[in-house]
Amino acid sequence: MTLAGLSDSQLVIAALTMIAVAGTLFTLIMPIFERDGLKGRMKSVALEREKMRARERARMATEKGQDVRSTLRNQPRQHVKSLVDRLNLKSALADENTQDKLRMAGFRGVGPLYTFLFARVVAPVVLFTVALFYAFALLPDTLPGFTKFCAALVAGGLGVFAPNVYLQNLITKRQLSIRRAWPDALDLMLICVESGMSIEAAFRKVAEEIGIQSIPLAEELTLTNAELSYLQERRQAYINFAKRTGVDGVKNVTMALIQAERYGTPVGTALRVMSDDVREQRMQEAEKKAASLPPKLTVPMIVFFLPVLFFVIMGPAVMQIMATFK
Repeated sequence: MTLAGLSDSQLVIAALTMIAVAGTLFTLIMPIFERDGLKGRMKSVALEREKMRARERARMATEKGQDVRSTLRNQPRQHVKSLVDRLNLKSALADENTQDKLRMAGFRGVGPLYTFLFARVVAPVVLFTVALFYAFALLPDTLPGFTKFCAALVAGGLGVFAPNVYLQNLITKRQLSIRRAWPDALDLMLICVESGMSIEAAFRKVAEEIGIQSIPLAEELTLTNAELSYLQERRQAYINFAKRTGVDGVKNVTMALIQAERYGTPVGTALRVMSDDVREQRMQEAEKKAASLPPKLTVPMIVFFLPVLFFVIMGPAVMQIMATFK
């Protein structure tokens, strides 16, 4: 082995060691600095409820002939808003589906929409600039300049999809948290309703109890409770709850609550039926995952377990044969 090859291998080993040490330190230290986000999220929910109450009062005052201007929406930063309005990005890149996705990710108001559209424009430019600098400053000069420029273009193209991928990851994590906690929340809601509570009091109580398990679900239940108190149609509050979560189990329960209020059937009966259904679906998902384990474990067992097993079994025999012939 040449000296250059030895130095290259040592450099690679040192780099991998640094990465492993950094990952270990990050895994051990980050839980210490993690904060409980329940209080902050519930505080934001309370602020959102106050804003909703003020908006409803302003709307009622406007209907009576008073000219009231509401300034309670989350306003974006001025430079972000000016750039989005100047380029007319709201009509070009945003629609109702975009707003629904932002709500499902936990972002409400006008500010997150402007920030998302701003990121969709800025991210490709930033990634293209960084990739271009890296290509011409750090990569070897033996590579053609056209190849480096094409690589920077590919990085810029990835920046077009980066905000959407980030938003979808947030939606997936939030829906997973809600989906895991929803059966327990539904059982608590059923207990509250059958004990004599109203549906608003049940939502408020369950939001307080389920926050330890799922902060997003507690937040959505609190907002739904506020909408049930201030919206003209209770049906719209249930529909908004289903749209903000995007979880099938929540949609089924909200439809059952809407039907129960429309036809006067007992809410406790509807919740009991839907609770049993959600529990059964949860059990079916667990059985499905358990049934899919044997095919998934086949390749790891062949690649990792069988060679070690062969070495353990055949090792002593091979050593005895070698000793005999020697």
